[in-house]
Amino acid sequence: MDSDYYRQQALRARDLAEKADEFTRKRLLALADRYDAKAGGPSRASRMIERPVPLPREWPVSTRGLGSEI
Repeated sequence: MDSDYYRQQALRARDLAEKADEFTRKRLLALADRYDAKAGGPSRASRMIERPVPLPREWPVSTRGLGSEI
């Protein structure tokens, strides 16, 4: 099965989840996440994770702890 099929199934499960009760909604959203994983797309959990702030390329030079005072 190709990734387009899994994406369509995930979309169908999410559409059904909008109209379902809370218990069924959670199960349908979990099913949609599994279809997304099979399609090669990001899961709902990974879409919600914030990316960390990138580190600066150059660190400031510190003279602390070198044993000599400047």
